[in-house]
Formats: sequence, structure tokens, C-alpha cells
Amino acid sequence: MKKLMTLIAMIALTAAAAFPALADRGVKVGYGNGPGNVADIAAARGLDLTAEQREKINITRASHLKDIQPLQEQIARRSRELKSLWLAATPDREKILTLQKEAQLLRDQLTDKRTAYLLEVRKVLTPEQLVKVRAYVTGRGMAGKDGDSGMAGGHPSGRVMR
Repeated sequence: MKKLMTLIAMIALTAAAAFPALADRGVKVGYGNGPGNVADIAAARGLDLTAEQREKINITRASHLKDIQPLQEQIARRSRELKSLWLAATPDREKILTLQKEAQLLRDQLTDKRTAYLLEVRKVLTPEQLVKVRAYVTGRGMAGKDGDSGMAGGHPSGRVMR
């Protein structure tokens, strides 16, 4: 009986350890997930957005997310293809380089769309609100582990919103 319980525990532990590796993560499209998405500035505290500003930002953001979804899916597809190529016994150099270039072009398009979105959001905010956004971003209220807030435009200096 003791051996059977040990065997069952080992199988359960092995399955639990293997599950994350086997799970299909796919593309997570939505608010704040995936490349090209942006933080929800309308949810930032202390900006005192008017109802009209909040509505304009939400409409602009929804349009942006809908616009970038196909790019996100294409990037994810290229990433899966690249992973598969790299896992081959003898990786095909030309295919890998071609896919990497395609993925980079897609990421560049995503960056362009994100920048356009951020510039549109800036138009909705008052100068006082932009100052608050800067304080909010530098205070890491919206920032991730690398300091990218989604409102910083993806640039290392974060100059788009500051």
C-alpha cells in the first residue's frame, strides 16, 4: 500500500511539473497583455478625467487593441515557428533568419501603431494631466519591471508621454 501511495504521489508531482510546459499559452490579447498593448490611462487615479475624456480614451484604446490584434497573432505565430525551427536537430539558418526578419517587421508595425495611439491619447489630456501622468509613470504606478508603463511609448527614455 505504501508503494502504491508513493507511486501515485510521484505521478501527480510529475504531471504537475509537466503541465505548464505542455500548456498552450497562445496570444493573450486584451488590456495590458501582449506586445503593443498599453496601460489603461483612463483607470489611473488622480488624473481627474472628465467623462468625455474617459470616453474618448476608452474608444481610442478599444480601437487600438482591435487594430493590433492581427499583428499580435502574427507575431505569436512567427514565434512558435521560430521555436520549432530552433528545436530541430539541425536548425535551418535561412528559415530562422527570414522568420526573425518578418517578426521584427511586425514588431516595428506594432510599435508604430502604439506610438500613434499614445499620441492620440495625449491630445485628450490637459497639460496638468500630462504632468500627473509623468509623475504616475515615474512613480511606477503604471510601470512594469522594466519601467515601461504603456504610456511611455515603448521608448527607453519614455519621451512620448513625458
